[in-house]
Amino acid sequence: MDPRGITPNTSNQQLVINGDNDSATALLQEKQARRHNSLREVTFSQYMTVSILCFVNLINYMDRLTIAGVLNNVKTEFEIGDGKAGFLQTVFVVAYMLFAPIFGYLGDRYSRRVIMASGVALWSLTTFFGSFLHDYESFAFFRGLVGIGEASYSTIAPTIISDLFVGDVRSKMLAFFYFAIPVGSGLGYIVGSVVGAALGNWRYGLRVTPFFGAIAVALIIWVMEDPERGASEESHIKPTSYKDDLRALIKNPSFMLSTIAFTCVAFVTGALTWWGPQVIYLGLGLQPGNEFSFERVSLTFGAITMVSGMLGVPLGAWLGAGLQKRWGRAHPLLCGAGLLLSAPAVALALLLTEGYMYAPFALIFIGELAININWAIVADMSLYVVIPPRRSTAEAFQILISHMFGDAGSPYLVGVISESLKSYLMPSPDDLPSKTVEFRALQYALFITCFVEVLGGIFFLITSAYIVRDKLKVDRAIAEAEAQHTEPSHASAHEDIVAGE
Repeated sequence: MDPRGITPNTSNQQLVINGDNDSATALLQEKQARRHNSLREVTFSQYMTVSILCFVNLINYMDRLTIAGVLNNVKTEFEIGDGKAGFLQTVFVVAYMLFAPIFGYLGDRYSRRVIMASGVALWSLTTFFGSFLHDYESFAFFRGLVGIGEASYSTIAPTIISDLFVGDVRSKMLAFFYFAIPVGSGLGYIVGSVVGAALGNWRYGLRVTPFFGAIAVALIIWVMEDPERGASEESHIKPTSYKDDLRALIKNPSFMLSTIAFTCVAFVTGALTWWGPQVIYLGLGLQPGNEFSFERVSLTFGAITMVSGMLGVPLGAWLGAGLQKRWGRAHPLLCGAGLLLSAPAVALALLLTEGYMYAPFALIFIGELAININWAIVADMSLYVVIPPRRSTAEAFQILISHMFGDAGSPYLVGVISESLKSYLMPSPDDLPSKTVEFRALQYALFITCFVEVLGGIFFLITSAYIVRDKLKVDRAIAEAEAQHTEPSHASAHEDIVAGE
């Protein structure tokens, strides 16, 4: 087409009316590229907001994994086996996932500042008061209450980052936000084991994060910025009903397939973070002359988790940003490759724990590094294939599915399989399990994580077939909504796209 025959025009609406959706989308993307295309253009207020969100995410995951760092002490005090020990994490995640859709619905429609501050206050208080309980049932109940509070934060925080930034800057800010997950998890092990050992009572480890939670509530209320929904993309798409939101998400292949794949990630991380230190401790204990204490194993495992996150999350964001510019399908392919690399590393770590002292830690590091590549990329994908007023609902939906079939059951499932295998491996059902039997049962039970990782990698590879098309649909919907807003006298062309995204 000869460009000299086209009348100069900067109106998105005119482009849509002429049927040139691709041109409208290109114009929108050019506008977005001019907004915060460099970190130098990010304001101080925006940096503060992301820092606050990252800080809360850090203490969020510290709180989740503190118990894992003192799991031996918890089992001893409450006189419970592997099944009930795993149930402590399961009851937390079940409450978390059941309330996530409620907070997702509220987060798309009401003040995110109020919802987040209330949630952080709830989980901080329940963690603190729960640390004083001395019966297993009450302690487990309060872990469930902690899950409710954390659900209010996790469903909403990524959407605030999405409404502040676009493009590469959004990817970098999301990487910074999800950087806190492995680092916070590692700190949870360290805080639990070190504080508990230093003060002679594992319960003191649970009382660290509530103090930081109080600071986080104040920062959310008085410092954090809460932008309008879709502000970064100048989106004028109006919210639809909750039923329409869910229908559109289910019909979105990129979102659903990446959610299934991320469910596999959640399953694996839930099982490994809960049982990883335990299986390594049992395996090392079978080696003659080994003097590794459980606290030392937890401390080492926590340090590995932190370092793998500090390297893996930014590595994933850097690779994703670089490859995405050249190849639109790079994000899901990179996530799939990460899981397919992690699976053999984890399998080898489990196999070598009984005979080697340092190889299991090195292999766990490689496995976690490969898993951590996923965090920021999956979050970015889940946002850019969904229209702005639907993103909190999408986050909540993904949390519900990934936790319901992922880490809600994986610690408990591994614990139950381990208990069942003990009776099979023991010479006599009346005998107490030996250290060898305890290790072998947990080792065999954890091999299920390797299979799930491969399954997740396959689903990410399938996602790559749809990701470009679904992202383009969202860009077109935003462009057409902006055109309608700019020139409302013209007929809207975007309603069908929004309803059937």
